Amino acid sequence: MPGRGKPTAALPEVRHVSRRQKISHGVARVTTTKGRRISTSIAGLCALFRVRTDNPELVQAQIKALSRQLPLLFFIGFVNTLAVAWTHYGVAPDLITIGFPVVTAIVYSVLGWTWVKTRYWPLNHADACRLLKAATLQAPVSTAASLAVAVVLFQYGDAYAQGHVVFTVGVAMISCIFCQMHLRPAALSATGVTAIAFAAFFLSTGRPVFLAIALSMLLVLAAMVYILLVFWRDFASMIDFQKELGATQLENLRLANLDSLTELPNRRQYFSKLHELLRRTATDKRRFVVGVVDLDGFKSVNDLYGHTAGDRVLVEAARRMRDVCHDKVSLSRLGGDEFGVIVDDDLDDAEIHALGVRICDVLQAPFVLPDGVVEVSGSVGFAAFPEAGSTSELLYERADYSLYYAKHHHRGRPVIFSIEHETEIRKFAKLERCLRHAEIESEISLHFQPIVDVQRGATVAFEALARWDSPELGRVAPDVFIRIAERSDLINRLTRMLLRRALAEAKTWPDDIRVSFNLSMRDLGSREAILNIIAIIEASGIATNRIDLEVTETALIQDFDQANASLQSLKALGVGISLDDFGTGYSSLSYVRRFPIDKIKIDRSFVREVETDESCRAIVKSVIYMSQTLKLGCIVEGMETRDQVRVLRRLGCTTMQGYHFGKPMPATEVLAFLETADWSWCVETPSFHGAPLRAV
Repeated sequence: MPGRGKPTAALPEVRHVSRRQKISHGVARVTTTKGRRISTSIAGLCALFRVRTDNPELVQAQIKALSRQLPLLFFIGFVNTLAVAWTHYGVAPDLITIGFPVVTAIVYSVLGWTWVKTRYWPLNHADACRLLKAATLQAPVSTAASLAVAVVLFQYGDAYAQGHVVFTVGVAMISCIFCQMHLRPAALSATGVTAIAFAAFFLSTGRPVFLAIALSMLLVLAAMVYILLVFWRDFASMIDFQKELGATQLENLRLANLDSLTELPNRRQYFSKLHELLRRTATDKRRFVVGVVDLDGFKSVNDLYGHTAGDRVLVEAARRMRDVCHDKVSLSRLGGDEFGVIVDDDLDDAEIHALGVRICDVLQAPFVLPDGVVEVSGSVGFAAFPEAGSTSELLYERADYSLYYAKHHHRGRPVIFSIEHETEIRKFAKLERCLRHAEIESEISLHFQPIVDVQRGATVAFEALARWDSPELGRVAPDVFIRIAERSDLINRLTRMLLRRALAEAKTWPDDIRVSFNLSMRDLGSREAILNIIAIIEASGIATNRIDLEVTETALIQDFDQANASLQSLKALGVGISLDDFGTGYSSLSYVRRFPIDKIKIDRSFVREVETDESCRAIVKSVIYMSQTLKLGCIVEGMETRDQVRVLRRLGCTTMQGYHFGKPMPATEVLAFLETADWSWCVETPSFHGAPLRAV
């Protein structure tokens, strides 16, 4: 076919052209490769004589080294010039033997002082680069001038003088290399000028001795140049390594002082800044402020939604606080849900309080999480320098005390450490000292308050309450010394002693009377403490179904997992578990669901106005109904009047406790109380619609 013949005929021509192209391409590649190699070699040779300015750390290291070495080189050069001029004085022209040393002294003095100054007045990068480039240009020029003078003097002297000139040239060459090793271009150019000029001069003389000297000089020069190149490579590599190591160390230092979750400074950085601020303000006593922020109710977020949700809350809380803090406020995360504040500004109390209010307000806004919306709040404690203390430890301690005071008296608000707090701290310190030195067995006793079933008109239990009568302080309120005992780690000892007494007393009561005993957060938070409590119960000989152990929400939230494990162990023993002060915390309902609770005790704050406040009655009624639904016992605390009893009886409450039924009494009065107490007046038919609650 015609269409198929044309390609066949053209095929040999195409193959022939392809071979020629391959040959020409190969030649071109060889030529190009050689050209590239030559260009690379030339570029590499030029790089040896170029000052590196791309590495600021290397430039500064060169300046530092040369500031000590070049003044020494100039001194050696001047001494050599003076020595050669002296040996040729009277033989050579005075212009050379006198004028050149004078000029050399002036020039070398100026150059030497220029480098000495850099030790005391550091240069910026641009000026340092200019100085290195100037030194690189100055090296071959000054060397060439010195060599020119040496060649001229060589013609005037005898054999000894000529030997002196040769020796001086060798010393100069060695000095140039070793004193300028940190500036490779200057060392190479100066050495090159010396070697080439004198080798050419010695060869031109035609004398065998000078030819041998020239050969030896070139060999020594080659070895020294090799050493110079190796040294420079290692020096540059060392600077690069130090730079990388410094960057790594800086990053490690940054990470060591940074909280990885919130990216705020951590506890170490907080106290480091506090120490530094104290050092700077030690003389002028300028005021600054130390603060501690704690999230109220945060533990519940972790328990209910998990630690991932808790982390989200912490990150968002940190962001919110940063947004309301000005540039003189440093915010840190001290650990957990606690944050530190340092205000490097002379603020008055009103301004400090305003800052605290802003922090508290932003923390009260709801936190939106993937699993729902949570609400927490923040309490803040402040302490100002120098009024609150003069050391970092004292300032932090008093800011922490202010936080403690805020959480117990003004939750969700700021508190500034004051004279009143100082007085209270001293009072607490005295209380703690007395408690530590107290004869616990004789000074601390137990009183028992009755718990009454108003449906049956009978006393069903007694709550054991500690009382401390100090010889020095008199009667100390239980909530005060128990709090001190918890803070000073005396509580476990107290618990063991008082529990033994309570069970020993209960053993003497009728078998249908129970005993209720309070456990602290320190008791629940320690496996060893729980094992001791179990051992005491087992050794008491009292039936475990007659024992109720009361816990508060505060005790539960300190360590959820450990508290739950402790309660499960106690529950397995057969004792009852009561949740005290129900309704005053953030998550009471969640703890009823998640812990092995048998009873709840409604806090007295709901009872005070139950006769007149409809909302109080509604809340109590709801709690009672919830208890009935969950098959839990329910005790209402704080009963003080017969009218309160009647109202709560009609709401469906059957078990009550309060001064109206009996104040806490010594153990010796319990049995007499059981014989004489008459509760028949409260046995009536309630108007509450629904089944009555079971008694405790």
